[in-house]
Amino acid sequence: MSDYYYCLSNIQYKEDGFVVLDGLLSSQECDELRQRMNEIVDQMDVPEHCRTTFTTYHDEQLKTQGSADYFITSGDKIRFFFEKGVFDDQGEFKVPKHLSLNKVGHALHAYEPLYKKVTHSAKVQQPGIGGEVTAHQDATFLHTEPLGRVMGLWIALEDATVNNGCLWFIPGSHRSGISRRMVRTPKGSFPLTDFIGREQAYQEDTFVAAPVQKGGVVLIHGEVVHRSAENISEESRHVYTFHVMEALDTRWSPDNWLQPTEELPFPPLYTK
Repeated sequence: MSDYYYCLSNIQYKEDGFVVLDGLLSSQECDELRQRMNEIVDQMDVPEHCRTTFTTYHDEQLKTQGSADYFITSGDKIRFFFEKGVFDDQGEFKVPKHLSLNKVGHALHAYEPLYKKVTHSAKVQQPGIGGEVTAHQDATFLHTEPLGRVMGLWIALEDATVNNGCLWFIPGSHRSGISRRMVRTPKGSFPLTDFIGREQAYQEDTFVAAPVQKGGVVLIHGEVVHRSAENISEESRHVYTFHVMEALDTRWSPDNWLQPTEELPFPPLYTK
């Protein structure tokens, strides 16, 4: 892609808080990532007491992720988080395993070679790459001092459309700060996390859709308000997403739920 294309993309990112770029991955690379994930899911064995529902609703987050050691200690592991309503009263799957998952996290980039290759690829390092999910800001969960040092990369492994759950953004909302933070509570207390503040209410007509073709990427400023609608179509919408942080003169909050460990420090994007 040309320097002119990157210049325009950088301007849009700074202005709107997000930008869609086509062609980060080839169709074959997308298919290989999806195939590897199918193999991982085929082999997954999650004990019943660890079957955690992933949600972005305030109160449900505290009840599920915020109360689950399985979630809070997942930063250096590959663990599985499920959609609502996929288990029966006995804790058994009501749907095929491949249809039960909301996300797999949070260390695919460290332990799975294909995902690690994408995360540290030259395409990600080059200039310009600087179920329903309710409206939120990533900096709520990934807080830095100063703010504005975290960027999400949301890579479409299939076409993401308005019908199957693409992202929606409020352009320019990254310039208004954040309204809440998820923090770890003191050791020995319960739940394991809590919120400071509440998510604001947002007008539906302020959101704009950001569809992206297979292999494309959406760059997401840590403070921009975004969401995705429930996928009510017959088409799946698989993505690979991760975050990068500008480390220079940046402090990662020790209150964040996600913390580096001795086993897995945050890896540098650029390796010597």
